[in-house]
Amino acid sequence: MTLAAAVETIRKTIEKTAKNRLLSTDSVTLLAASKGQSAARIEEAIALGVAVFGENKVQEAAEKWPAIKQRHQNVALHLIGPLQTNKVKDALALFDVIQTLDRPSLANSLAKELKNWGNEELKKKESSIPQFFNSSIPTFYIQINTGEEPQKAGVLPKDADAFIEDCVTGLKLPVVGLMCVPPADQPPAPHFALLRTIALRHGLRELSMGMSGDYETAIRMGSTCVRVGTALFGERKRELEK
Repeated sequence: MTLAAAVETIRKTIEKTAKNRLLSTDSVTLLAASKGQSAARIEEAIALGVAVFGENKVQEAAEKWPAIKQRHQNVALHLIGPLQTNKVKDALALFDVIQTLDRPSLANSLAKELKNWGNEELKKKESSIPQFFNSSIPTFYIQINTGEEPQKAGVLPKDADAFIEDCVTGLKLPVVGLMCVPPADQPPAPHFALLRTIALRHGLRELSMGMSGDYETAIRMGSTCVRVGTALFGERKRELEK
């Protein structure tokens, strides 16, 4: 399937599923998970109207995205992979949204950096990617480990309320929503329902849930952002992941 055909198929699926929930298509964001994709492939997707992308690694994004963002300033870039505390400065400079706020140490590092975020010239000097600097303050999603899987990042559900409260009220971070990655061997719907319940308790409107294999279910459960990679770009070549 060509990229154009894949984009059209996914858009129609999103539209149909959203309408079945009496929602507008605009209420669900298609995020193209572009890990391992070349700049040329990303440009092709942009030409087809895709406007939101997600990268898993700060380093890979820093190599591809400054030039792309300079050419396409209306395109938004999300971090959807784990963020190390020593990469916080670069992540804030590069990404419009960070979806993987998942632990107190990272929350504290982000809050510390954001205190001086208005000093654009200082941040340009400190960032390792000064050729592109995102002067606006990114927004954040908190990642919840709904399956309580030890190998996965994310706040455990039992700790979610306290962590969200600390991030929003204590640290004053611009948290707008929640994100999860359900266990691969379990039905995703209960995990999506749990995430939505936690979000509702805190008045968080954005829900990043659903990937290539389950984004229809996620939309039916209230997702506002679906992270689609394989269904859009096809299987990644192994060498691109090295």
